[in-house]
Amino acid sequence: MKKIFFVFLISLLFFIGYKIVRKDKEITSSIERKIDIVQINEVKKVIKSNSKYNNRIAFFIDMKIPSGKNRFFVYDLKENKIIDKGLVAHGSGSETGIKGKLRFSNVPNSLSTSLGNYAIGNPYKGKFGKAYKLYGLDQTNSNAFERDIVFHYYFDVPYKEKDGYICNSYGCPMVNKKYFDRMAKIIDNSESDIVMSIYY
Repeated sequence: MKKIFFVFLISLLFFIGYKIVRKDKEITSSIERKIDIVQINEVKKVIKSNSKYNNRIAFFIDMKIPSGKNRFFVYDLKENKIIDKGLVAHGSGSETGIKGKLRFSNVPNSLSTSLGNYAIGNPYKGKFGKAYKLYGLDQTNSNAFERDIVFHYYFDVPYKEKDGYICNSYGCPMVNKKYFDRMAKIIDNSESDIVMSIYY
């Protein structure tokens, strides 16, 4: 009888542990896939203010999410849903030395990520290959063009999620080549400028 009770107790503890782990994974997954409604509405307001912006697709980068997890989101503004996601690096100047805490700057040579809304401009051939000019639309990122902050790829950025953190950029939103190619198709096929929102 004691043996049966012991087996039952072990099974129960295993089941509870499994449910807790699964719940934690579901919570993490929901965090990764959620875009702040305030950010969505802010981008919609920017788009509504000027017909030159794409009113269907926008890019969102949530800097609260660790760089080893998906935090670059392609969002369908009409269907109100995420249609793609990937990893993106932040600037080395945004590191604070405190785990999970970042700082941001619009100052030239700060090597930091700047928060705010950006308009994605024309592609050009840079030192990392194809890249896109970024134009800051807010006071917090008004120096983006002057700082040569662009959207580009870098081979050291992983394609799949990983534990911990990934490499840093010099302030640019920098992604994996495979993911970049998908984004480039969206950008190149868009007749109007796509808005990218980087927030924290």
